[in-house]
Amino acid sequence: MLNEEVFEMNVPNMKTKEEALSYLADKLISKGIVKESYKQAIIDREHVFPTGLQFEAYGIAIPHTDIEHVNKEQIALMTLKDAVSFYQMGTNDVEVPVRVIFMLALKEAHSQLTMLQQLMEVLQDKDIMERILSMDENTPNSEIKEVLALKNIK
Repeated sequence: MLNEEVFEMNVPNMKTKEEALSYLADKLISKGIVKESYKQAIIDREHVFPTGLQFEAYGIAIPHTDIEHVNKEQIALMTLKDAVSFYQMGTNDVEVPVRVIFMLALKEAHSQLTMLQQLMEVLQDKDIMERILSMDENTPNSEIKEVLALKNIK
């Protein structure tokens, strides 16, 4: 799931969730991981089914979309220098300031639940999340993968 190492850490100048989603989707598109249609599909789905989650010290988002937009499975990780506003999962009016985005490109619908469960283990681990938030553009991909592997995300 992390084979292509799509990690964008401490990205500056993102003003909206659409801008952040487009930026990360473009990285997946450029590597052939997802189809061109993925970007608009993920933005559209985020508007209908928000993916923001507020944890004690940080806000995260887990955007994903339908399998027909995906060529191969991948998790992309982006941290933002400054938070952008997403809506909380299950609402369309509760804002969550998000600095961490785990974008999922999944080929099978049933793998979504398993992946979300694994991600929740990462997201609920304050030490791991603090490490992720402290990483920047100079952090080696191997270190990012090592931290995620602590919770079996490989």
